[in-house]
Amino acid sequence: MTKTPWRPVATAYRRALISQANPRMLLLTVIPFVLSVVLWAVLLAFGFQPLLDYVQTLFQDNDWFKTSSGMLGSFGMSALKTMIVPLIAMLLLLPLMILTAIVFMGVAAMPPITRHVAARHFSTLEAKHGGSFMASIAINVSSAVLFLVVWILTLPLYVFPPLAVLVQVVLWGWLTSRVMVYDALEDYASAEELKELRRRHRPQLAFIGMVSGFIGALPGIVWIGGALMSVLLFPFLAAISIWLYVLIFVFTALWFQYYCMQALAGLRAGQEAPVAVAPEAAPPA
Repeated sequence: MTKTPWRPVATAYRRALISQANPRMLLLTVIPFVLSVVLWAVLLAFGFQPLLDYVQTLFQDNDWFKTSSGMLGSFGMSALKTMIVPLIAMLLLLPLMILTAIVFMGVAAMPPITRHVAARHFSTLEAKHGGSFMASIAINVSSAVLFLVVWILTLPLYVFPPLAVLVQVVLWGWLTSRVMVYDALEDYASAEELKELRRRHRPQLAFIGMVSGFIGALPGIVWIGGALMSVLLFPFLAAISIWLYVLIFVFTALWFQYYCMQALAGLRAGQEAPVAVAPEAAPPA
């Protein structure tokens, strides 16, 4: 049977699911979660009310309440008029929460994930160290800045939620693909191999990013929707959302790591199909 270019995507997905259940991988969510919760507990305790006051002032000074009420009314969402200020505040905070989770996850979880995948299935793959820590930081920072700018510019789309969710998915897909592909191959691929893999596998990498983007958009929808129903739920839903983000990031990192390592091994073997790798090892007791 001829192997399709998409079979390695499914293979990497299956291996990522198996590895996600590994106790060591689950433990990787603890440190990023704790760091993110502590950071945001402090920021929200001292900064959330000033942010609400700032947004309230902006709307009053620029007569945005009238404009937003008209837009919401035209879409049959007049009930949200009284919640527009906290909604905007939460939409401004959401990308910052996402990015802090990515940063903490990248620092605390990506190196162990790379070692885990390499040791289980790609122990003979040569590490050529084509990337660098500083280049990784540059990619993460530039991606984060562009992500934030586009996110803020697309906030008006939330008057039509389906379109806003679609934009979230696209942004998530772009961000995860750009950041995680480099981190996955930083230690093992040469600079030339990294460029070639991005070129040859662009559709597959974009697909993984889009699927991950759809999954990654769900915690934000739950958080904002629940918080709008009850402001008292805001801190609890924020903590739950952060944990879900970290859990999704770990799975996404595993999916990208497995696929990229398969692709790198295939490239070096002169083929696009994944090379034969070690069978799944039983998880430690």
